Amino acid sequence: MQALKLTQIGNSVGVVLPKEVLARLKLVKGDTVFLTEITDGFMLSPYDPVIEEELNAGREFMKEYRDTFRALAK
Repeated sequence: MQALKLTQIGNSVGVVLPKEVLARLKLVKGDTVFLTEITDGFMLSPYDPVIEEELNAGREFMKEYRDTFRALAK
């Protein structure tokens, strides 16, 4: 665990992420991150949970209709 200080950024308050964290999350300046509330607190992630749900639904759809997609591909 690492403690991070809040800092004034213009009229807002922000957290500066260490380079090691940015590297592990594969983030660079200008990228978007998503803050999601979870039971124990909050989770910061480069992945949009809504898009993740949509991708999973699409994968399930493709799995269910696999034979149809194979036939269409011929």
